[in-house]
Amino acid sequence: MKYDFDKLINRADTNCVKYDLRKQVFGNPDVLPMWVADMDFETPDFVRKAVIERAEHPVFGYHFKDRPYFESIAGWLNRRHQWEVPTEWMSFTPGVVCGFTMAVLAFTKPGDEIIIQSPVYPPFHHAVTSQGRKLVYNTLVDRGEGYEMNFDQLVEQAKTAKMLILCNPHNPVGRCWTRNELLFMGEICMKNNLLVISDEIHCDLVLPGYRHLPFASLDKEFAQRSITFHAASKTFNLAGLATSTAIIPNEGLRKVYTDFVSNLEAHLGNIFGKVATQAAMTQGDEWLAQLLDYVQGNIDYVSDFLTANLPKVKFHKPQATYMMWLDFNGYGLSEEDLWQKMTQEAQLGFNRGKDFGIEGSGFFRINLACPRATVEEAMRRLKRVFG
Repeated sequence: MKYDFDKLINRADTNCVKYDLRKQVFGNPDVLPMWVADMDFETPDFVRKAVIERAEHPVFGYHFKDRPYFESIAGWLNRRHQWEVPTEWMSFTPGVVCGFTMAVLAFTKPGDEIIIQSPVYPPFHHAVTSQGRKLVYNTLVDRGEGYEMNFDQLVEQAKTAKMLILCNPHNPVGRCWTRNELLFMGEICMKNNLLVISDEIHCDLVLPGYRHLPFASLDKEFAQRSITFHAASKTFNLAGLATSTAIIPNEGLRKVYTDFVSNLEAHLGNIFGKVATQAAMTQGDEWLAQLLDYVQGNIDYVSDFLTANLPKVKFHKPQATYMMWLDFNGYGLSEEDLWQKMTQEAQLGFNRGKDFGIEGSGFFRINLACPRATVEEAMRRLKRVFG
């Protein structure tokens, strides 16, 4: 079946964060919204069908996650990433951000140091500071060909930290970490007894020519000192269903975590998240293949357009995710002037780079999981104002 990713869908007036909060976030209700990391594509037909069939039953009472649900996730991880995950390692969480925030609470105490690799997804910052823990920034380094981990800095930081939250693949810089990078990072963490929390929500959005490597799959010791979070939400546009999975090979860590989640009464989730995830994990391979080809086409279009028309905008082509991380510092404008120019003159709603860390000042993150017509319009607006 050929899927139509060019279809324009009106998402306004659906309590949609990306569209219906434009005035509040950008001070302009007319920006073209390309910020929140969900997709402007239809959720796959086979997922919608499964949800509709379940909705035809007249009772939406308490439910539980059965073995076939977890087996569908295990099958997907084995098929897509060659990672054999026993179902007993898995635990439900109501979203990846919620999951790693609960891990911060369950395994650290106020004042403990937690390492994040910035610039990085804003909830990484908030999960640490909002719980009274101390943020330690292992700042990524742009070597010219792309961002790399700062291992020299990490060696020193790991001596006093308790946890590292890994973004694998990385959002927003789009890196798909290599085996050697993950092994070196993991060895530093294991030597210093750090618990690694690996957010792998974008693992299924690795672009052609690259491969995702689950951190816990690389070494038995890594597996015993890590928690991996996975979800179908980014991949299949299911973010509103608040469903994800914690994968915890270590039995002791797993008990602590599942007890913590259960004590918060956060272990049940909703019926439709279960149904949608199971459908996606069992039927989604072909849809995903077509999606990745389409997103790669959008990335190629933007890359070619910027190179030809806006050479002051610097970027690296992402290896994973459907976002691009664009550097506007070449214009010599202040952070506020850039923001005003982007939101009021170009009328574009991109993520503000400084929200990902101080290293993001002068950058914007642009979401390319949208029809090509939207991408083309965004580039026209950029050229009109910044060209």
